[in-house]
Amino acid sequence: MVLMTMIARVADALPLAASMQEDEQAGRSLMDYQAQAKQLFRKISTDPQPPGRCSLESGPYIFHYIIERGVCYLILCDKSFSKRLAFQYLDDLQTEFSLQYSGRVETVSRPYSFIEFDTYIQKARKSYMDSRARKNLNNINTELQDVHRIMVQNIDDVLQRGETLSALDMKASNLSSVSQKYKKDSAYLNLRSSYAKIAAIIIVVIVFLLFIKFWW
Repeated sequence: MVLMTMIARVADALPLAASMQEDEQAGRSLMDYQAQAKQLFRKISTDPQPPGRCSLESGPYIFHYIIERGVCYLILCDKSFSKRLAFQYLDDLQTEFSLQYSGRVETVSRPYSFIEFDTYIQKARKSYMDSRARKNLNNINTELQDVHRIMVQNIDDVLQRGETLSALDMKASNLSSVSQKYKKDSAYLNLRSSYAKIAAIIIVVIVFLLFIKFWW
């Protein structure tokens, strides 16, 4: 499930809107993750080329975010929550937020200037939590994006070790490229091995047939 939603301006990490789980016990435990989210916004604001879409594991939860038109939309979910639904939810928020506030994002200076957007966030969140609605959403917009290509990082690498998101994304992309090349090379070698075995069998059969023809 989606536990927290935050929206911030990329240029200076200014929080624009937010919505958190209403449960008081969960709310207390989420304060640390809210602090992490704010740190992440600041890291994104200082990164010259942050990934437009990214996932970051943090303990039992995972952050997903997208960046569109200078605004970062971020959510905290259980790791079991569908990654594709998470990014559909983010795209839904981005579309509605842009319709309502795109002309004002650059002019505000007060944190949470669009806190009233929480009403829409709560409505959208409930629609993605409802099992029947979630099933319907899972059946539509299947080509929204290839979320499997969105690399999952660890938030400690960003917040504690000082790695930039763009650098981690580049490393992950390189690792993925190497992995894909290894798979292709392995498939090619396996194919060659299969052909060699087939050729050996054919040669044995031909030799056997010739032996029968000339010696029997």
